[in-house]
Amino acid sequence: MSLPHTMRAVEITAPGGPEVLNLCSRPVPEPGHGQILIEVGWAGVNRPDALQRAGSYAPPPTASPLPGLEASGRVAALGPGVTEWKVGDEVCALLPGGGYAEYVVTPAAHALPVPAGMDLREAACLPETCFTVWSNVVMRGGLKGGERFLVHGGSSGIGTTAIQIASALGARVFATAGSAEKCAACESLGAERAINYREEDFVEILRAEGGANLILDMVGGGYIPRNLRSLADDGRLVQIAFLQGPKVEVNFAEMMMRRLTITGSTLRPQSDLAKARIAAAVRANVWPMIEAGRFAPVMDSEFPLEDAAGAHARMETSEHIGKIVLKVR
Repeated sequence: MSLPHTMRAVEITAPGGPEVLNLCSRPVPEPGHGQILIEVGWAGVNRPDALQRAGSYAPPPTASPLPGLEASGRVAALGPGVTEWKVGDEVCALLPGGGYAEYVVTPAAHALPVPAGMDLREAACLPETCFTVWSNVVMRGGLKGGERFLVHGGSSGIGTTAIQIASALGARVFATAGSAEKCAACESLGAERAINYREEDFVEILRAEGGANLILDMVGGGYIPRNLRSLADDGRLVQIAFLQGPKVEVNFAEMMMRRLTITGSTLRPQSDLAKARIAAAVRANVWPMIEAGRFAPVMDSEFPLEDAAGAHARMETSEHIGKIVLKVR
């Protein structure tokens, strides 16, 4: 396969708002040992991309400085030692960075085949959310069928994924969202009860149900003590982001007396081996859900690569329901 020497990409010209995203030309990267080069068709847009753009989430030292943590496309080249893929295979992949470009490299073990019956546009929405939800809700949080599960930000990409996966596992799902439209979307995906946080108190609602066995939270701040009050005895809180900040006063005596667990993770800094293990678990457990029609990504909107700024502006309004993607080709 003949490859060009340069490619279109989106760079961050300086820390700031969406306007600092600029279309540029960069050399096509070469895959190293154990890596594949992907000819990108679509790239997913995620909150960490906006944090990186704003200067508050630096990429790992070995990662591309370009934004973009997930993409779909076709394998364009194989690095030394790669045997599980061949040139031309359709894949979607978790990326260390660099997804806002026509070509990107990633460890071969972080790529997954595009699920049967799904196009590349939808597949670009899967890696970041599926890796995050499965690793935090199931591998870390230990969600089981019959348990009460609460996810905040239920209409986000993470939220819509978590609702569907938890429902498929047989959990009783509750979600918070900020409008009647978003609450309706959550319930259509399998949430037993969607809570409009502008009008209702999720603490009261969950306590009336006996408390949540597991909460997935990306809000932080003042939600943290409220989450602890919402948990059932022996409940677990998994924190994956802090939209309202990471610092808050918490009464740890309550945690001790009620045997609560507080944990959390971020995906990007984890080792390549850890991400490969998550990829294998997602392929074994989530891909069959997709192919059985029990889970599908919720699409909000698409933007051309050259309008990445528009995609970020859309995301930061928090008006979107589901995923935003960039059309690269």
